Amino acid sequence: MKFVITLAFIGILGALAFAGVAMLRDSRDGHDKGKKMAHALAVRVGLSVALFLLILISYKLGWIQPTGIPKG
Repeated sequence: MKFVITLAFIGILGALAFAGVAMLRDSRDGHDKGKKMAHALAVRVGLSVALFLLILISYKLGWIQPTGIPKG
């Protein structure tokens, strides 16, 4: 489960980095940088929602358990 969550975080950060690069690049070559950036951000949001649902479902099925925060 840790491996899947780690891969999802890497994918989210990768999509965010791609959107940042698309935003900073010059669009003189005729390509619309706004579409690339919007697509990368849409992928990031989709991955974030999928990760949240995966964690929620994993908790409900008992695959992961909360550890709690000790009260010092």
